[in-house]
Amino acid sequence: MLAIARRKHPDIVFHKADMTNFNLGRQYDVIVCLFSAIGFVQNVPKLRSTMRSITKHLRPGGVVIVEPWFSPRMWNKGTIHATFVDKPNLKIARIATSAVHGKKSLNKMHHLVGTPKEIEYFIEDLEMGLFTKSEYLESFRKGGLSPHYDPKGLIGRGLYIGTRRK
Repeated sequence: MLAIARRKHPDIVFHKADMTNFNLGRQYDVIVCLFSAIGFVQNVPKLRSTMRSITKHLRPGGVVIVEPWFSPRMWNKGTIHATFVDKPNLKIARIATSAVHGKKSLNKMHHLVGTPKEIEYFIEDLEMGLFTKSEYLESFRKGGLSPHYDPKGLIGRGLYIGTRRK
């Protein structure tokens, strides 16, 4: 994905790093973590470390926006979901099952991708942390941020907004 992004946007600097402990050597006014990517940190100690790393990269008064993954109460274990794409030269079927292990959501996603040249099949296993509202807010505070929670957010899962204390 980085190679594609760099090819499409050669004037932008892209970084590959672990969000729990990174150092870009500069600060920003705004940092965003969208599409529930925060769930990949998987546990509360890593969530706290991530928020500390983000805070180090924010200027005083800067803002961080985090779109959460599902909370433990919102996660529906034991369900099956399907998504389909039906275009003339592209057919995709993704069927996923959901489970839970401790405080992690488990998604086993089966992908079938067909083009006129070939049909590919692969499985993707996703394990993501299920954090509560209080765990997010505490992680923001311990990271040096003043948090605010928007219950609606961008897609109905809420949105956490933190401002770096001056």
